[in-house]
Amino acid sequence: MYNPFSLSGKTILVTGASSGIGRATAIECSRLGAKMVITARNETRLQETLQLLEGEGHQIIVADLTNEEAIKQLIAQLSLVDGVVFAAGISLLKPIQVIAETDIQTIFATNYIAPVVLTKALTKARKLTPEASLVYISSISGNGNTATALSLYGSSKSALNSFVRYAALELAGKKIRCNSICPGRIETNLLLNRTMNADDLEKDIAKYPLHRYGTPIEVAQTAVYLLSDATKWITGTTITIDGGRTLV
Repeated sequence: MYNPFSLSGKTILVTGASSGIGRATAIECSRLGAKMVITARNETRLQETLQLLEGEGHQIIVADLTNEEAIKQLIAQLSLVDGVVFAAGISLLKPIQVIAETDIQTIFATNYIAPVVLTKALTKARKLTPEASLVYISSISGNGNTATALSLYGSSKSALNSFVRYAALELAGKKIRCNSICPGRIETNLLLNRTMNADDLEKDIAKYPLHRYGTPIEVAQTAVYLLSDATKWITGTTITIDGGRTLV
């Protein structure tokens, strides 16, 4: 059956695959025929993700991507990959006046420095196949949609969005394409861990024209689109998936 979004025959690396968007992306890629390499810090949760994957030949690599030595070890265990989804990320709600320098270091280490250093390592070690696709999970917070107490998170995602455009231009000569996905609020542990009472939650959902938050699988399916051969002529773009939030 014809399917332009098939990932059959491709090997895909997903970071942050132990939960949320990363786990959903790994599962969805496997359903479309990809052989998966999944990585995160928590081996127990990675094993849970592995059990949910379809097909065979998948690989787990436990790694803290904020540690450059861990990235080197990941690269050493990695065969050639046709695509990468950079889904590892953290959030932090903190007003500007109480931000500590360690908060800045922590947020940027995970949300910006880790994907940049991993991209460098993958390209330097020639672990990407010709016409590989790199997909970076960002946020509408990094694309002009501001909110109280999210200055660090939004800034880290803005930096990531900027890097993707530079990387797309620089790697185009190698036929490697780079794109980012900017979701609105997604029903993941990052969202559930935020303190929001029922009234505030209802008011926030009302800001979305489609009257709900997104789900991890909806972001995952967008990632599949960018990983597939259907998008071989798309690079340096940001796809917003936010239920219309940035329209209002």
